[in-house]
Amino acid sequence: MTEIVALSERDPKVSPEELLAGFHPSYRFGEVSFDTYIPDPAHPSQAEAVERLREFAASMDRRSTSGGILSWFARKAKKNSPGAPNGVYLDGGFGVGKTHLLASLWHAAPGEKKAFGTFVEYTNLVGALSFTTTVEVLKEYSLVCIDEFELDDPGDTVLMSRLMRELSDAGVKLAATSNTLPGALGEGRFAAQDFKREIQVLSDQFETIRVDGEDYRHRGLEAAPEPVTAGAELDTAQQHFPEEQIFAFDDWTALTNNLSRVHPSRYRELVKDVDVLVLSNVTTITEQAMALRFVVLADRLYDKDVPVVASGVPFEQLFTEDMMAGGYMKKYFRTVSRMTALAREGQLGEKAP
Repeated sequence: MTEIVALSERDPKVSPEELLAGFHPSYRFGEVSFDTYIPDPAHPSQAEAVERLREFAASMDRRSTSGGILSWFARKAKKNSPGAPNGVYLDGGFGVGKTHLLASLWHAAPGEKKAFGTFVEYTNLVGALSFTTTVEVLKEYSLVCIDEFELDDPGDTVLMSRLMRELSDAGVKLAATSNTLPGALGEGRFAAQDFKREIQVLSDQFETIRVDGEDYRHRGLEAAPEPVTAGAELDTAQQHFPEEQIFAFDDWTALTNNLSRVHPSRYRELVKDVDVLVLSNVTTITEQAMALRFVVLADRLYDKDVPVVASGVPFEQLFTEDMMAGGYMKKYFRTVSRMTALAREGQLGEKAP
């Protein structure tokens, strides 16, 4: 039997244990491996990246089996030579398979305590738990994977440089993806030169592995489908998805108001049981704070592959022109692309990539 819920009425409570339990590859990458990544022969760096990551995972296995006093000396040696990279950094354009490779590394790496999350999820984790508690928890992990590593403001630069340094000194292996070289993080978004030391600290933690390929930014975004008629949103969704069980049906203003009250670290819990999202009267977001919160929600919806049926403006008009040309443009383009894909799935029956 179909159940109708409203995200705008939810206020999920998430314990630290539940929050940390969510740091694993999403549904889309839940069963990927190095074997399921098909390198493009036209770009040899893709096959080279697979082999280097296999070696990285194997080196972790040797470290984990050494145990005892040898592991202690290895961590001590690492702490005494902070310039030695303790992680790998996958650099490449959008759509070349970096997240697939990062998730494959997570699956292949030994140990039960491993974390996988987006850059935003880690900053939200610090906000939810505090910096000290986050360090104390994550330093017990064997591997911390950071997807979509991007610094957009000075506060994040200082925060993540400190976090990565603390974890690296504790012997935690690090792995990250980004479309910006580690030494160039923050360029064009704030006075990166003023934070050169913090950015260099981040760069020093990683061995950069280039992953070449066709960047989907040059392919152009898919066209957003025409919004459905106001008042027909729920009927349309139920006609398209007669077998689905839980429909979240929300007015846009009510939903965004609730997003401003719920901490982004709880958005995964907010949508965890939703099969289809139905939105009425979508309007362009004009406030930066709300735009950044919606970026997080869109990532959680995309991770879970939740089809969207919506009325109002098409998702290509989700953010203002100034936002789409500003310092957070990469986040906003990704969100427009993902929401468009979910809307095409919800309204045109096309499976989101």
